[in-house]
Amino acid sequence: MHCKNIRAFFLLFSFMAIVALAFSAQSANQVVTFSVTAINEIAVSGNPGALVVTAATAGSQPNEAIDNSTTYLISSNGTNMKITGSINAAMPPGVSLKINLAAPTSGSSAGDVSLGIDSTDLVSGTGKVAEAGKTITYKLSATVAAGVVVNAHTTVTLTLTDGN
Repeated sequence: MHCKNIRAFFLLFSFMAIVALAFSAQSANQVVTFSVTAINEIAVSGNPGALVVTAATAGSQPNEAIDNSTTYLISSNGTNMKITGSINAAMPPGVSLKINLAAPTSGSSAGDVSLGIDSTDLVSGTGKVAEAGKTITYKLSATVAAGVVVNAHTTVTLTLTDGN
């Protein structure tokens, strides 16, 4: 009987060892390489309405035309970024186009800025930001010396760039 107990014990121990091996954990490792590149995106909601200078108070220069119907969207994971603006051709003599961009939560607007063919800072000090619906205000002014200007247009370019 002693031999039977030893045999039973050995069989039970062998069975438990086999079960333990069957249920033992297996693992494998992988190395995942990753990176996040610089993201600096700016877009606009569309074109503003036509800016038409139509009236003046007697004895004064004409009233400026204003449009704030468009917005811009910005996504950047950079720090100390800025938005610059320029136009593709000089404005006619006596005519000025100003732009004012509402600043995102991390940044400062330069306020009303006259646009020219050289880039001008419009918003500075933006940090990591993803925002939409930031107002763009255009102001067109003309002196009486400008005379009549018919159906002119210009292309405004907004650029999100490193502020350093």
